[in-house]
Amino acid sequence: METALEIKSLLLKKGELVLRALNHKLRQDIINLIHENEEMNVTDIYMRLNLEQTVASQHLSILRKAGFVTTRREGKQVFYSVNYSKLEHVQSSVISLLV
Repeated sequence: METALEIKSLLLKKGELVLRALNHKLRQDIINLIHENEEMNVTDIYMRLNLEQTVASQHLSILRKAGFVTTRREGKQVFYSVNYSKLEHVQSSVISLLV
């Protein structure tokens, strides 16, 4: 008896969004900048990378939704830090797919 092949489209779509979030040069630059400074707010990020505030915020939102950065609120300011466990997990999962 042959079992049915199950392709979990919803999970694949979510995986695609996670990988797409990381596979972007500017978002990689943002992650590296935050890593170098441990924690940064959006103003520091867009000023250091010479971006428009809205551009930086959009990319940070994508990174946050994918789980690559975490936030901490202090008054009106939001500080971003790298979620190293998520980053390492995704990278090791991709490596295991390629080996």
